Amino acid sequence: MKENQISCQETEETLGILTGKWKPVILYHLLYGGKKRFSELKKLIPGITQKMLTSQLRELEQQDIVRRKVYPEVPPRVEYCITEYGKSLKPIIEVIYEWGAAHLKHMENRETSTY
Repeated sequence: MKENQISCQETEETLGILTGKWKPVILYHLLYGGKKRFSELKKLIPGITQKMLTSQLRELEQQDIVRRKVYPEVPPRVEYCITEYGKSLKPIIEVIYEWGAAHLKHMENRETSTY
């Protein structure tokens, strides 16, 4: 694609879905860990508040990235999973993870190197 053909609208749309400290982390756990109950996600993501997890999951659900399934039980059981459409984000999440791992290593090496 030529530079003049690139539209910021597509990039903004992608970033809108992934924006937020927690969405990529949520997606990572659902992509690689399968279905998760709300409480499981909460335990897997230290530091996220219940309100923030609820908000992020709702936004991902509205974008058809995550599916919420409520089981008719008492007490109600709710599970979250990645949709088939949401699985298309897997290469992006993998690149984010790999870059983050490389960056942490880079910063560690930078701190230990002598001038």
